[in-house]
Amino acid sequence: MRTALTIAGSDSCGGAGIQADLKTMTMNGVFAMSAVTALTAQNTTGVTGIMEVTPEFLAMQIDAVFADIRPDAVKTGMVSSEGLISVIAEKLRHYAAENIVVDPVMVATSGARLIADGAVEALKRELLPTAALVTPNIPEAEILSGLDIKSADDMIRAAGKISSGYGCAVLCKGGHSLNDANDLLYCEGNYRWFSGKRIDNPNTHGTGCTLSSAIAANLAKGFSLEESVERAKDYISGALAAMLDLGRGSGPMNHAFALTGKFSEEVGINGK
Repeated sequence: MRTALTIAGSDSCGGAGIQADLKTMTMNGVFAMSAVTALTAQNTTGVTGIMEVTPEFLAMQIDAVFADIRPDAVKTGMVSSEGLISVIAEKLRHYAAENIVVDPVMVATSGARLIADGAVEALKRELLPTAALVTPNIPEAEILSGLDIKSADDMIRAAGKISSGYGCAVLCKGGHSLNDANDLLYCEGNYRWFSGKRIDNPNTHGTGCTLSSAIAANLAKGFSLEESVERAKDYISGALAAMLDLGRGSGPMNHAFALTGKFSEEVGINGK
């Protein structure tokens, strides 16, 4: 079985972060492992607290994974401080990690800021150059490129600038009132649009985490970058189309929409 490691923050509500990553990687057929960067107190309505781990303890977690079960792919998510980013970048270089997908998480779906100002520069300076793929949404791509994005052509220009600046492929995610659900993959001077039909589901908590984790899982299994993106988009469309409705805010998707079998389908008498 192929393996994948997520390095990200915990979501106590289970819809995003480490929890979403582990569910997604499992449903996409790899053995999922984790190194936790922070604990968050959050639910579908917002984030009420963040408690970071120390850089030293994060390093211990990454060492423990690589020393025993080497991951075939690595996904990074919420990393809120410069010290943590530096540790991740150093360890990934030390272990010559492969198939690194960086989701540059800066703001939660609820609007809460998840990264310190100084950490953005560390992300650009240290972590992005290790990546095979970076997956910014429109606001994140604007920050990473320094360009305003108001059109599809702007997305191409911004993705190109990020790609050439950091030597990685870029998946610039649509949405945010631009391009419906169409995503742009830019790699080595070439680009491809991945069209998607917007699903009328207000529960989108954790979509970014889920997409990047699904891409990492498929890279771990040996699919090409384009195949991995296409498969990941199909997976997230299925999770959204399942129309799970939990919580009072922007709820989670049903990561297990395709799960079948005795242990997932049977319910007890009180489960009706």
